[in-house]
Amino acid sequence: MSAAPAQVSGDTAVLKALRKIRMPQKQRNRELVLLLFALVVAGASIVLVQLATKGSVQPTFLVLAGVLAALTIALHIVLRFRAPDADPFVVPIATLLTGLGIAEIYRIDIHWVDVGEVTAGWGETSMRQVAWAAISLVATIVLVIALRNYRVLFRYTYIFGLAGLLLLLLPFVPGLGSDANADVWVSIAGIFSFQPGELAKICLAIFFAGYLVRTRESLVSAGHRFLGMTWPRARELGPLLVLWLLSLGIIVLQRDLGTGLLIFGMFVAMLYVATGKTSWVVIGLVLAGGGAFLASRVLPYVGHRFNNWLNAFDPQVINQPNGSYQLVQGIFGLGQGGLIGTGLGQGRPYITPLAQSDYILPSLGEELGLVGVFAILALYMVFVSRGLRIGLTGQDDFGKLLATGLAFTIALQVFIMVGGVTRIIPLTGLTTPFLAAGGSSLIANWLIVGVLLRISDAVRRVPRVVIG
Repeated sequence: MSAAPAQVSGDTAVLKALRKIRMPQKQRNRELVLLLFALVVAGASIVLVQLATKGSVQPTFLVLAGVLAALTIALHIVLRFRAPDADPFVVPIATLLTGLGIAEIYRIDIHWVDVGEVTAGWGETSMRQVAWAAISLVATIVLVIALRNYRVLFRYTYIFGLAGLLLLLLPFVPGLGSDANADVWVSIAGIFSFQPGELAKICLAIFFAGYLVRTRESLVSAGHRFLGMTWPRARELGPLLVLWLLSLGIIVLQRDLGTGLLIFGMFVAMLYVATGKTSWVVIGLVLAGGGAFLASRVLPYVGHRFNNWLNAFDPQVINQPNGSYQLVQGIFGLGQGGLIGTGLGQGRPYITPLAQSDYILPSLGEELGLVGVFAILALYMVFVSRGLRIGLTGQDDFGKLLATGLAFTIALQVFIMVGGVTRIIPLTGLTTPFLAAGGSSLIANWLIVGVLLRISDAVRRVPRVVIG
């Protein structure tokens, strides 16, 4: 008679074990299907570029792309064993965007090699982009393996804050700064260059998340009710004002409007998530708008940006040094693409200066058309929505703020760049995530993918164990 209850108990244990095994496998199988689709699309894009420009398939570059595909599959395998509950959409979307960016950069490189402007091989931007993509994937794999519990980052809140500030100040070190237009690049021995601000945004996101968790009680304390909103008291405005002044300092000293807006916007968004007060957003928008207006009146660098934006098609503005020629060419390229584009490899995106970096989206828009641009923006939208979902379903405040802040960083960066090249807002010096040429940007964005994977794994694992 006692065998029946024992058997029921044993069956329940088996069901629990099966549920723990099947749920992660389902997520990873879904990721594998999407990842294979992303790799096929990226590979087909490279083949189409070669057929349109060369008339035949060139195996060398495809082999390098195959190495990236192998590293992406390796990341998937690592996730199966080390983070089985991680979000299944983040890696495929990042892979597809990176692959499309490499294909378009490769297409522009083919033109410059043909006219003799650059040498074939590692002189091409696309070859370097492939190398940076490989480094980014390896770094993401290492992060997923090493960072077993993302909550460890909370212990080093102020260390990350200090690291972020030091990274922002690194271009001012004598002998390291390498850009005369904006002090945002660091060069080591004249060979290796990177943009420390890209890594600084991750460090500052960790710092903001940890700081707001520690100080949230004082920030949500009672304030003054006005116009249907609760406004914070003057003494609670300190952190926001400090970050506003820091952002203005970046704009003034580094002549980098984009990074200043990005850091300030990220902090305001995380502040709103931490407190739930709409008044913080209103104050942040007023400070950002006031700071941008003041900078446009005082700083020549920012003034030129606004002038190019407002008077882009004025012949005098187009032809002047640092004028709007680049912006106008990018808009004409988008117009040339029309609805369905000229086809990969069949447009002339190279006419626009910096078509591989700042203007990578107009380059893709010319060859993929409005439909292709909308598809790319939809990929970004899904990526950001998954990041926000990871944050909103988080089990602890630190993970919630960190995931939300990192997702909003990608969203704000896309908005700033897409708005800039389409003349919705003044153009800044940021890069389009995953698409644009640039090693430091690519590494930073893939590290964001790694952190989101780790947080999502922890978020999904806790409810499954409790319910099971």
